[in-house]
Amino acid sequence: MKLYRTKSEIIIEFEGGYYVSAETNWDVFINRDDLWVQVQKEIYGQEPTGDAEWMQEKELLAPVGSQEVWAAGVTYLRSKVARMEESKESGGATFYDKVYDAERPEIFFKSNGSRVVGPLGKVRIRKDSVWDVPEPELVLVMASSGKIIGYSIGNDMSSRSIEGENPLYLPQAKMYDGCAAIGPCVLVTEEAISPATVIAIAIERGGKTAFEGSVTIDQMKRTHGELVDYLFREYSFPTGAYLMTGTCVVPDNTFTLKSGDNIKISIAGIGELVNVVA
Repeated sequence: MKLYRTKSEIIIEFEGGYYVSAETNWDVFINRDDLWVQVQKEIYGQEPTGDAEWMQEKELLAPVGSQEVWAAGVTYLRSKVARMEESKESGGATFYDKVYDAERPEIFFKSNGSRVVGPLGKVRIRKDSVWDVPEPELVLVMASSGKIIGYSIGNDMSSRSIEGENPLYLPQAKMYDGCAAIGPCVLVTEEAISPATVIAIAIERGGKTAFEGSVTIDQMKRTHGELVDYLFREYSFPTGAYLMTGTCVVPDNTFTLKSGDNIKISIAGIGELVNVVA
């Protein structure tokens, strides 16, 4: 079951049909521990409002309301190696090695809802950065209780040149207007997402593939429960929260994003998030 957000509607996709929810407030709708059960009850016995063709006419927003978006770093080995490479000249390389092996994960604030870009929206690269990459990530959607109630696709836009200059510049490298994209939907399931789930990314430039790669989420060193536990230890989230779980596919050091690049991130079972670089 998938949940979509537009300017005026919440749309439920189930078994090929699309239903418009009676609830229009995303924050109220999404923040339920029993979300799967309640949405099933809402559409039970109802006829679909529309089909796939009807859905194509909808302009989708990021499936984020007032929720904060947080992110976990260095959760995959490839991410650790990349962060060490970019920070070796500043002397900060060992920090990433240590956090990868530490009990406490790296968790940082990424964005408020207003800075998150939705499907087909424009993500940005900083004007004062010379080395920029997208980071494809599985996003955990949590209720205010801390329960994982769904999953989405995230693009954690990052300035590697700023972060590499000094690890203390992480907020500037990660947090700015258009620094994140989430979508196209929230996948709600009865069971946790499969560890064999594939995350893939393709970056197109001038009609050609400039970079592509994929990995399965079982390559992550930390569990989803572990990351959520640390996030909720000293924070409260009245309308729930979103957590990007770390990057798993990192372009080579010679690659940097350019204006006009198309970024396509797909996660099996959720869909594809497409954005263009402004």
